Amino acid sequence: MKKSIVIVGGHKKAIILAKSILRKGYEVIVINESYEDCLSLYEIPGISVVQGDGTKPYVLEDANIRNVDIAIALTPNDEDNLMICQLCKTQFSVKKTVAVVSDPKKIEFFYAMGIDRAVCTISTVTSIIEQQAFITDITNIIPIQGGNIQIVEVCIDGYSPAVDKQLWEIDLPSEVIIGCILRGDEALVPRGNSRISMGDTLVLIAGQQQEIPAIKALAGR
Repeated sequence: MKKSIVIVGGHKKAIILAKSILRKGYEVIVINESYEDCLSLYEIPGISVVQGDGTKPYVLEDANIRNVDIAIALTPNDEDNLMICQLCKTQFSVKKTVAVVSDPKKIEFFYAMGIDRAVCTISTVTSIIEQQAFITDITNIIPIQGGNIQIVEVCIDGYSPAVDKQLWEIDLPSEVIIGCILRGDEALVPRGNSRISMGDTLVLIAGQQQEIPAIKALAGR
């Protein structure tokens, strides 16, 4: 089943991003107030387009975004982007939210308000989408220090190459450490000779953009 992404606002940036996401095999919904931008988006095969104000719940409802995988707010107004992401999360059960923020000083506030990712440049959004391709392997991501450090929980299933390996045998990026192993009702402090079991949840502390290679090493996909 295709993963789905909704893009709200953004003008030309939305058009560029929508094309890029579509090429990656995602189902794409775009909500845009601009009639001219909507006309341009309508010309792209495979994209669902809704004209309207994405800060209005009825517009989001009309776009049928309930339970989509990722919502990306690209409007030029930070407050609107915050509202869009919060609506998507709380009223439409969108799994992950990404907001483009014009003022870097607001990033920590956005995280405190429950936004999953806040970024200052559109170029960062594509890498975030790549990360969310592993959404089934990640039970939670908590960004701290403005997103420079991630606390990540990774579920280990029967397909994981890490099963039955000791920690020292796993090739993790240098900026990633396994801080805890959750096994049933136990929370274990890992050591180099700790062995990974199927069903474990590993709590990682990862530097910026290091979580994905770590997840690949642990989850195998």
